[in-house]
Amino acid sequence: MVYAIVRAGGRQEKVSVGDTIVINRVAGEAGDSIDLAPVLLVDGDKVTSAQNELAKVKVTAEKVEDLRGEKIRILRYKNKTGYKKRQGHRQELTRLKITGIA
Repeated sequence: MVYAIVRAGGRQEKVSVGDTIVINRVAGEAGDSIDLAPVLLVDGDKVTSAQNELAKVKVTAEKVEDLRGEKIRILRYKNKTGYKKRQGHRQELTRLKITGIA
């Protein structure tokens, strides 16, 4: 089993070939290829974490689609002053399919 821990969208994700992940929005069109920065690589019993060895590793992904996350509601309220403020937010996201770890 080969998998990698990659830095993507401000977080670290565990990926293997064929996985689909959702990260913060990445520029580009659907079908574009994206390279992700590996932090750790596990190939069976061999674990690679040295920076000079990870520089040779490429984790590629294909952009599937752009989407928006679930809506969150933000409410600010101060007691006895009549202050109320309501706000909503939906995060811009991108779905990626991992195509290769080499």
